[in-house]
Amino acid sequence: MGSISGRALSLALIIGVAFSAPARADTLADAMAGAYTQSGLLDQNRALLRAADEDVATAQALLRPIVNWSSSIDHTYGRAGTSVTSGGGVTSFNRSSLSGTSATMGIVAQMLLYDFGASQSRIASAKEVVLATRSSLLSIEQQVLLRAVSAYMTVRQSYEFVALRQNNLRLLTQELRAARDRFEVGEVTRTDVSLAEAQLAAARSGLAAAQRDLAQAIEFYRNVVGRKPGQLAPPPSLPRTESNVDTAKAIAMRRHPDMHAAQHQVAANDLLVFSTDRAMYPTVTLNGSLSATENFDNDNFRRGGSVGIEVGGPIYQGGRLSSANRAAIARRDAARGNLHVVQKDVAQGVGNAIADLQALIAQSQASERQVRAANVAFNGVREEATLGARTTLDVLDAEQTLLDAQALRIQAQAQVYVAAYAVLASMGLLTAEQLGLNVQIYDPEAYYNLVKNGPAKATKQGRQLDRVLKALGKE
Repeated sequence: MGSISGRALSLALIIGVAFSAPARADTLADAMAGAYTQSGLLDQNRALLRAADEDVATAQALLRPIVNWSSSIDHTYGRAGTSVTSGGGVTSFNRSSLSGTSATMGIVAQMLLYDFGASQSRIASAKEVVLATRSSLLSIEQQVLLRAVSAYMTVRQSYEFVALRQNNLRLLTQELRAARDRFEVGEVTRTDVSLAEAQLAAARSGLAAAQRDLAQAIEFYRNVVGRKPGQLAPPPSLPRTESNVDTAKAIAMRRHPDMHAAQHQVAANDLLVFSTDRAMYPTVTLNGSLSATENFDNDNFRRGGSVGIEVGGPIYQGGRLSSANRAAIARRDAARGNLHVVQKDVAQGVGNAIADLQALIAQSQASERQVRAANVAFNGVREEATLGARTTLDVLDAEQTLLDAQALRIQAQAQVYVAAYAVLASMGLLTAEQLGLNVQIYDPEAYYNLVKNGPAKATKQGRQLDRVLKALGKE
């Protein structure tokens, strides 16, 4: 890959000098690692991925034997049969009782043998959804890491703004004192003193606003990274990014997780179209049953069982199956349309990110020159004012110009870093693994491998799954 090298490296040196911090300070990598580890948004989407993993196990269960048991105790009431016998002057009545108690227990098993590929298509579709959800998780990861970069640079920028405003307040306090002294000896008018007082009041207001922005930046950092920022180290050199827009777009088409997610969604919906079509076909199932019944009144015990193959299919269900197939076709078409939208959005995002980075680099370099020139101008105007060649207003204007230039430089320097990492995100390269962060990388396949075969709780794999869920704090 090509790189925005010459200007970027020189700018990185400039920023490294501009930002200073003591040893053992939090680094930008620390902030990103904290965000990756503490992000509730990542936890939320990892849970959604586990739910998608379970959908594969649910779909695969349709091809496995289904065994159910049942038991019942029945008591019947009734009398039947009355006979009358007369002889020797004696008449008798005989009634036979039909009441009794019995218990029955049975097991019924069923297994799908053939359904023209409908179930296999559902399984394959669920697997495609898992792959799409994994890609969506990577996209969320990029957003989290980019927010961490923004939070880190915003705090550094805010600290610099506060220091700049405090220094400006000190200078203006000196200017006001000098204006009052010169007013006492008649060198300036009351108007000059009032101008200095007004500028000092504006400086106090600006300092209060900068302190407010710093407090808000700290809260933003705490929200994103999970802890309050300490001393922040100077940011590292700018990451290597692709400067050629066409090359960067080609990489994004291959690597960006949003592209992968959209592609897998198209594949999943294609398979669902096939599955809903095959739902109108016959199915072949193997059925079996065992039962045992005991009559407690006459100690009669009966056992029985059956096994057979059943072939059946729908004839008329009110149009439900046809409607489901048409809905699947519509969702497939929507997924295909979304793929085109995502492709265009990703390409636009790459172009915008690179253009933004290049413009900000140019602005930062220009702001450096502007600060140097404004500083020379301010020192000259202030010296000329002591000789009576400049007014107090001239000094205050020069001071404001220098302040604006310094603020612009600080802002541009911070924005360059965010823009550089935004270029990586636009290409699909802003991940913890790609950046080599010192974190435990989340393995999206680990949970899937545990549940894809639908382990029961009583099995060894089921007990292992329970331990995993407890470790995650989900059970």
